[in-house]
Amino acid sequence: MSKDLKLALVVSDSAKAQHGSDPLRDAHDWVKPADADVLVVVGGDGFLLHTLHSMLDQNWLRPCYGLNLGTIGFLMNRNGSKRTIAQRVARARRVAVKPLEMRAITQDDQEFTYYAINEVSLLRETRQTAKLEVKVNGKVRMPELAGDGVLVATPAGSTAYNLSANGPILPLGSNMLALTPISPFRPRRWRGAILPDHYQVEFRVREPAKRPVSAVADQKEVRDVRDVRIAAAREMELTLLFDPGASLEERIFAEQFQV
Repeated sequence: MSKDLKLALVVSDSAKAQHGSDPLRDAHDWVKPADADVLVVVGGDGFLLHTLHSMLDQNWLRPCYGLNLGTIGFLMNRNGSKRTIAQRVARARRVAVKPLEMRAITQDDQEFTYYAINEVSLLRETRQTAKLEVKVNGKVRMPELAGDGVLVATPAGSTAYNLSANGPILPLGSNMLALTPISPFRPRRWRGAILPDHYQVEFRVREPAKRPVSAVADQKEVRDVRDVRIAAAREMELTLLFDPGASLEERIFAEQFQV
């Protein structure tokens, strides 16, 4: 990657990120985000996801190099290096991340479209068990899934909520999606499925008035849904940048050996 890239600095509002980014402000000749080739995003995973979603909403996509001044920093690079920020970005490896597009129709026929970088989740809204019909590529694969809900996760999101729900970890570049039930009641022993990412998944809520369900694309929620369609948004591919030897692919792979 060229050392002459124009870089913009985008910093979380958190006190930790604001204070920790002070040395960076005078260490480079920054440009405005609109003029940048790469965004240097300082904060945690949540702020990076917020930045990526802002780009998706505006259909304005730029590679992002994250610096961890948050909590976990799974999607970020470590803060601190002998190299300048320009040198680090120039040496960074590119990782393509394909978000999901969620189209949700509510019980009163409103339609909403949102993108998800980690996962799309369908969750029961009340004490009543959610009952969902599951279609894959237009064919009913499960007439009724009863439980707390279900999710569809990307490889980048497979180590997040999906893993907590006992879903599989998907290697980056596998071109797969995880379809994972959340506390399933029936069929009780169904552990989910792994699908090619060019497949389309649809859910129809059974008894929606009695058993209301919400659909959540990362952090954007649509309540009282009736039908939800999920597919990879290939035309909205995002690019994350990682230091050599610390790629997202390696981190996802290493998660499979955590005990």
